[in-house]
Amino acid sequence: MSAGSKGARLRSPVGPGRATAVLLGLVALADLVAVVAGLNVYRVADGLAAGTGAFGRRLSARADPADALYSVAGGAQSVLWLVCSVVFLVWFYRVRVNAEVFSPDGHSKSRAWTVAGWVVPIANFYFPRRIALDVWDASHPAGVRARHGLINAWWGFWLLSTGVGRLMQSEYEAARTAPAIRDAALHVMIADGVDVLAAALAVLFVLRLTRMQHEKALAGPVFVPALG
Repeated sequence: MSAGSKGARLRSPVGPGRATAVLLGLVALADLVAVVAGLNVYRVADGLAAGTGAFGRRLSARADPADALYSVAGGAQSVLWLVCSVVFLVWFYRVRVNAEVFSPDGHSKSRAWTVAGWVVPIANFYFPRRIALDVWDASHPAGVRARHGLINAWWGFWLLSTGVGRLMQSEYEAARTAPAIRDAALHVMIADGVDVLAAALAVLFVLRLTRMQHEKALAGPVFVPALG
């Protein structure tokens, strides 16, 4: 079933695309800071678990800054993720509408799912990817076979980072003993590393799709006057 193209008109995705890419880069940077902070927590907890860590004031001198940095990094991750999500959705919706101009009958999901698909349970596991594939195919240069490797890689790492990240964060928050904190910190670091990869692939996806739409719009004189 094809979604309609009522009211669809081209608008430049370049500005929102660049803003999204920058914010995704900042998310990845916050993840790397979190990895460093997690490593400090891991070392302190590991020393305590092994019975070789400093005690009393010496322990506090190491543990308190490590915990504080970890909290700051976690807060930065949350804020940047929220801001990036909003900007990403603005960009995603724009390229979705643009794709209707390029291919009015090439979409299996309506525009509403461009946003709702990320939050509706069960649907959020596959609707955004399906929309991304439809937009990608519609925006691809004519006569050239569209390949979906980048989208599949991005989506796979996104699902992995989202699921594993939540699980590992819950494990860390529930940890009470030094060995449990050490192990949880390690697991959270791994989850943050996966998120860095997901963010990097998302940057490539956003920039490439933005470029394809921009070039396709400029390729035909029919589209240029409508480009806003």
